[in-house]
Amino acid sequence: MSLSIRFQHIVKDFGPVRVLHGVDFALEPGRVVGLLGENGAGKSTLMKILAGYERPSGGQLVVDGVERRFANAREAEQLGIALIHQEFNLAEHLTIAQNIFLGHEKTRGGLLDRRAMAREAANCLQQVGLERDPDTRVSELIVAEKQLVEIAKALSRQARVLIMDEPTASLSPGETRKLFELMARLKGQGVTIVYISHKLDEMEAHTDEVVVMRDGKFVARAATADVDRHQMANLMVGRELSSMFQPKTPVAPDAPVRLRVEGLQVPGWIGDLGFEVRAGEVLGFAGLVGAGRTEAFEAILGLRPRSRGRIEIDGRPAEIRSPRDAMRHGLTYLSEDRKGKGLHLDLGLRDNLTMMTLERDARPWLDLKAGERALRQAIDDFGIRLRDPNCAARSLSGGNQQKLALAKYLRPDPGVIVLDEPTRGVDVGAKRDIYALIHRLAAEGRAVVVISSELIELIGLSHRVAVLHGGRLQAVLEAGQLTEENLIAHATDTQYTKH
Repeated sequence: MSLSIRFQHIVKDFGPVRVLHGVDFALEPGRVVGLLGENGAGKSTLMKILAGYERPSGGQLVVDGVERRFANAREAEQLGIALIHQEFNLAEHLTIAQNIFLGHEKTRGGLLDRRAMAREAANCLQQVGLERDPDTRVSELIVAEKQLVEIAKALSRQARVLIMDEPTASLSPGETRKLFELMARLKGQGVTIVYISHKLDEMEAHTDEVVVMRDGKFVARAATADVDRHQMANLMVGRELSSMFQPKTPVAPDAPVRLRVEGLQVPGWIGDLGFEVRAGEVLGFAGLVGAGRTEAFEAILGLRPRSRGRIEIDGRPAEIRSPRDAMRHGLTYLSEDRKGKGLHLDLGLRDNLTMMTLERDARPWLDLKAGERALRQAIDDFGIRLRDPNCAARSLSGGNQQKLALAKYLRPDPGVIVLDEPTRGVDVGAKRDIYALIHRLAAEGRAVVVISSELIELIGLSHRVAVLHGGRLQAVLEAGQLTEENLIAHATDTQYTKH
């Protein structure tokens, strides 16, 4: 069952740019290895070489003592090497079962054996804890469910080496727990698991050892028991990492309400929601997956229908039927799906940045030089790290894509900003930058709403946190009540509050 892997002086060039510089380490069978590094460190590129999606420019990939140069991912899968992508690699118009067996269809008598595929797909879904009919179209799934389908797809390949790239980024605590139970079972069966995550608490609790990469190079390896989270973070960034969260600036007692929502109802999601956010305030939204946080704000922004609800911005009623209406009222929303809804990946950085202000900028005609100046300013203001400002958005790392998306949505100068999972899938360095930006936005007198599944993030950023459960507001916790225990208790409706 087990498979041994060794990277020997692996080099990877993309044109004139070298992204891997002689990486050399081994993966021992039946171990959970945490692969750490900031976005752009080379982790995903190295794993794509292992999984057959990329070819090395130099060095050797040795599998069970034999050098391998996979022509494609299928060759790697035939040896038992499977990659669970961070960004979903699913065909939205196909069913769950069709996605799981895409390219590996089962046949009987020369015809597709749909019954066998549905049966095996159901078994894989049961293993990952996804209660969905295998005939459900992937387009009908929420983000967390798509992540579980990716994991189920990898399980169907009978993997001996399983690479997980940010698998818990969109999962609820319950789904995450089931994933870790599954990882423990697979490890017991001799499967080697490479676990890539920016959640250092997960690394600490669920890996046997950590390998750290920085700037395309191998920099450290240690037994997980021998390093704490602080040391992991410092190894990743190559310097002492200061506190992630800045001290919160108190909200002025007479600060005006910038966003007020009353009696919001969203069919199938929200029963009756009301809240307000003041100038200079960061209001967090907590809740389990399916609690209705994202759906509530999609309804406020006109992205999904609402049956009732009154919205006021800066004290005036706002009729919002579309994101364009919202923008005109000074309200903007950055989706949790930055690649699907936040950016146009195949367009350049300038085109992405200026897309929301074309109506303002193209008078009497589009000034491309002004767009270039705006891009240079955004690169400086948001700390976007890149090699070529003329590249497509797709070529940026996850953290830098998120910074570009933030710059794009802030360009219209909104007074109310809603950020849905703003640090999903980004490294600790980019997280710190985004947290500093949120602090700055509030200090400028804007109202900021942060929807997040990371409780520490909500506690560190928010002046208050609203907790949803089953589409209803369970509680609004003040700063002195913000503990993980309280947030979990209200999110799960266990009626326990620690004061």
